[in-house]
Amino acid sequence: MATASARHILVKTKEEAEKLKQRIAKGEDFGVLAKKYSQCPSKKQGGNLGEFRRGQMVKAFDDVVFKQPVLTVHGPIKTQFGFHLIETIYRR
Repeated sequence: MATASARHILVKTKEEAEKLKQRIAKGEDFGVLAKKYSQCPSKKQGGNLGEFRRGQMVKAFDDVVFKQPVLTVHGPIKTQFGFHLIETIYRR
């Protein structure tokens, strides 16, 4: 069974997610921004969700984590929770 580890930033609007993505692209730290802006309890760990199996997250989130390049910030990805910026740390 495939597993992965990822971190994310969850915000309410696509615009907010895009602004944060630009800040990360300019060199700001993903974890610091997650702690400050994310609406998910994982923000305490800098957005780190730990290791999980395929199918444990909602499909849109899973598709990014298990199909897109690792160590790249993807998004904004819309789910019922809001808009995510997702970075897969590793996949095995």
